[in-house]
Amino acid sequence: MPGDTLRDWFPPSDDAARDPIAAARAASRPALPKRFYEDATTEERGGAFVLCLDGRPARTPGRRPLAVPTRRLGDALAEEWAAQGAEVDPATMPLTRMVNSALDGVAPDPGRVVDDLARYAGSDLVCYRAGEPDRLVAEQAAAWDPVLAFAHEALGADFVPTRGVTFVDQPGPAIAAVRDALETGWARSPLRLAALHVMTTLTGSVLIALAHATGRLTAEEAWAAAHVDEHHQERIWGADDEALARRAARQAEFRAASRLHALAGDP
Repeated sequence: MPGDTLRDWFPPSDDAARDPIAAARAASRPALPKRFYEDATTEERGGAFVLCLDGRPARTPGRRPLAVPTRRLGDALAEEWAAQGAEVDPATMPLTRMVNSALDGVAPDPGRVVDDLARYAGSDLVCYRAGEPDRLVAEQAAAWDPVLAFAHEALGADFVPTRGVTFVDQPGPAIAAVRDALETGWARSPLRLAALHVMTTLTGSVLIALAHATGRLTAEEAWAAAHVDEHHQERIWGADDEALARRAARQAEFRAASRLHALAGDP
């Protein structure tokens, strides 16, 4: 049955609730299985949109229905499955992997993911600034000051930037404001919460992820803001091909998470 096969290709992970992206990456398998179905479609059942393979509803590795709240997301999942060739490659199915992680890992205990995101707020990337050279200082300010302004204006959270990498305690009310935003705006939607977590772990900044999730930054702007330091170093020392390839793969994952967040709809 499709559900049994999905268990083999997209195995559940104990880390899924805390780190959906780790669970997604763990899903890859070197030996690709043969495609066992002809058609991948979306069917509305019980108010949700279910992925069906040859008319049979698919299930997550945790044996939950592979069902999502919007037609657009259901169709996007079906497109991933329909696009597979003679073999099925989970590495080319980022939405399916993230939805599996959300339904199996995040939905049963969203509070764990909220806790982890709140921890990012306590040491967010955009709060740690360089003291020199002047160009890097200016580039960080140009990319990160608008993110702090967003946190103040949209979340009521005032974070304190500092120079250097020594840990600095951020104000408790600022972290509490981020947690409140997560609990009221994302915790009710495991899919959007999982997507936000993926974007946060890939950028190192829950504030950048929130700025993008709320429309303050585009996906490209958010990704660029998270990599100001890397771009500065590459101008000085040149780019490393392997590092660029790794970053491109991570950016593709970020875009997939951004797409999942948009397609999942409002909580």
